[in-house]
Amino acid sequence: MSNQELYSEIDVNVNVAKELGLTEAEYEKILEVLGRVPTYTELGVYSVMWSEHCSYKNSILQLKTLPRSGKNLLVEAGEENAGLIDIGDGYGIAFKIESHNHPSAIEPFQGAATGVGGILRDIFSMGARPIAALNSLRFGKLDDERTKYLLRGVVKGISHYGNCFGVPTVGGEIYFDNSYKGNPLVNAMAVGIVEVGKTASAAAQGVGNPVFIFGSSTGRDGIHGASLLASREFDEHTEDMRPTVQVGDPFEEKKLLEATLEMIDKGLIVSVQDMGAAGISCSTSEMSATNGLGMDVELDDIPLRETDMSAYEIMLSESQERMLAVVALGREQEAIDIAAKWDITMKKVAVVTDQNRINLNYQGKKVAALDAHSLVLGGGAPVYVREAVEPKYMQETRNFDLDSLKTDLSQTEVLYKLLTDPTIASKRWVYEQYDSQVRTNTVNIKGDAAVLRLKEIPGKGIAVKTDCNSTHVYLNPYKGAMGAVCESARNVACVGARPVAITNCLNFGNPYDPEVYYQFKEAIKGMGDACRRLETPVTGGNVSFHNETKTSAINPTPTIGMLGLIDDLTKIMSSEFKNEGDDIYLLGSDRKEIGGSQYLKTIFDKVVGDAPDIDIDEEANLIDAILELIGEGVINSAHDTSEGGIAICLAEKAMSSDGLGCQVTIDGDNASLFGESHSRIIISASPEQATRISEIAVEYNLGLLKMGTVIEDDFVINDSINEPVDKLLEAYEGALPNIMDKK
Repeated sequence: MSNQELYSEIDVNVNVAKELGLTEAEYEKILEVLGRVPTYTELGVYSVMWSEHCSYKNSILQLKTLPRSGKNLLVEAGEENAGLIDIGDGYGIAFKIESHNHPSAIEPFQGAATGVGGILRDIFSMGARPIAALNSLRFGKLDDERTKYLLRGVVKGISHYGNCFGVPTVGGEIYFDNSYKGNPLVNAMAVGIVEVGKTASAAAQGVGNPVFIFGSSTGRDGIHGASLLASREFDEHTEDMRPTVQVGDPFEEKKLLEATLEMIDKGLIVSVQDMGAAGISCSTSEMSATNGLGMDVELDDIPLRETDMSAYEIMLSESQERMLAVVALGREQEAIDIAAKWDITMKKVAVVTDQNRINLNYQGKKVAALDAHSLVLGGGAPVYVREAVEPKYMQETRNFDLDSLKTDLSQTEVLYKLLTDPTIASKRWVYEQYDSQVRTNTVNIKGDAAVLRLKEIPGKGIAVKTDCNSTHVYLNPYKGAMGAVCESARNVACVGARPVAITNCLNFGNPYDPEVYYQFKEAIKGMGDACRRLETPVTGGNVSFHNETKTSAINPTPTIGMLGLIDDLTKIMSSEFKNEGDDIYLLGSDRKEIGGSQYLKTIFDKVVGDAPDIDIDEEANLIDAILELIGEGVINSAHDTSEGGIAICLAEKAMSSDGLGCQVTIDGDNASLFGESHSRIIISASPEQATRISEIAVEYNLGLLKMGTVIEDDFVINDSINEPVDKLLEAYEGALPNIMDKK
């Protein structure tokens, strides 16, 4: 096809391509694919589809090394909009986590809100009804007013969208570290339930089938949101990018949910995909390329909310609350009637063809003729292998003499400093802004993981959790990422759920930096090794590169979203002490590792040492053992040790109890009290269960240490800490509000 047969708004050359984020080599590849110079609209589509955010061009080869299949998976990783796990009884759980970091740094309310909206659409476009939302948030230290502004805005955005949409926000985590000061992380996770066999696919089918867009109209908000925001670092022009941030409407999304699920249930939709990153460009090309099909698209038929929009703007808009669906031929009016019932605009905009080509017509002109396969991840999009070099800082941190760090603080003073550090302190100020009970599926949100009942399967439930200690990943990407998987698995096991699968959100700096790419490769390796041993395949997720400012990259943060299954909701466990006189045990590892701990960060402002070791077989045995202890009703509480170590774990158990504390005797050095070794769970049980606990520990080759007893009111460790639990609780609960409300 000659240039004369295609209309272009702007003359295209390599310099224009570079302005849109493409490299000279990528522009040359586009010329080769097309056999001609692209139109400006075509170049725009390539620029977003070949952006880091959409093409995964620097990560796909590493991602393919992860365990991506398993006995419970109903779809292969990356095959559909979200992962899908068979939970038995004819139902599946759809779940996924994604980032909205860059938009949230620019416009925290809308950035976070649309992050929630986007991940919810990924769930219900599968045909699953969302039943829970979670998040993982990272900010700089709270001694900075802009950081406080970002925290307030992000929390309000999450609560606004989730609360208005009507999905409970049941869990999450928040870390504060200055590596995130200029680049906060906002990772949103959603979970839904669907009948097996009633799911929807994102792959277009049926030549001649009509293609409809439905939901909100298309505007100029979000243009280049994916390629511009998520594929570059922040600099002095960051504030100028505010117009690229999408604007969300949770009430419109609620209507879109109901209309979508009704159409899917009635068999009207052949395939459907939400319009998130790259908008119509992404949905048309990805839906077509999967089965080698194409679409003839009439851009004049797309409902617009702004006048004089160009074809380029229409194709790249990331306006929210929109779906693209292939509708069964002959049943168009039924779909239109359902949309009208829910007050949703629905318009035919295209037809499925057998040409593997996306043809775009606008205002009487053909503005694009694109090879669908050449646009997409796993198709013709570029794939790169980047150089990986161990970061220089790792030699320094690993060889740091930890014995040189001395403090005059008493262990009681250290305890209070840790309890009031924002990373450890109570997040009540945050989670009370979220509706965690809507739809009445929520059983408990205050244990190690959130527990949800499944009304569709009486007596059965799930547990969900997000986890990642990025300090550990910074110090040792392999062990740190492995630890993130293990901690998330321990957390769901501590409430009585069997870990079955993960989703991930991989947040890193610039992949063109060899040291950053080393972090990424090693983290992928550690995650994969842990998932293989724990039999928790990776169902999909998101890669977010370029998380850095002009001065530094974020700590590498491979966030894990873990799903666990509960066969009997009457046999779940919580973390708090239950009865005065119960014995307290440390089950698992007896390692004493202080490297990478919150103790070193809080007391010495040091991130040094090595990440804690992991014996993955010991970890798997610990999970099996805790599930057996819970299943047999042997123990009364369980809580894994993580940030702050044994002392903080015990304090959290006491503070969540009703008038109960503990009296414990353990090795008295700070490494024992505040080190963050893996593979450890603190349990409590009646003295009559001592023999059975010992038998199970021996059966699974686990260490078992009787530490002390549950008592009333006081928190006592050795002779060094003796405090009323109420006083600990006051400090723990008041820390974050005191900081955020301080003028």
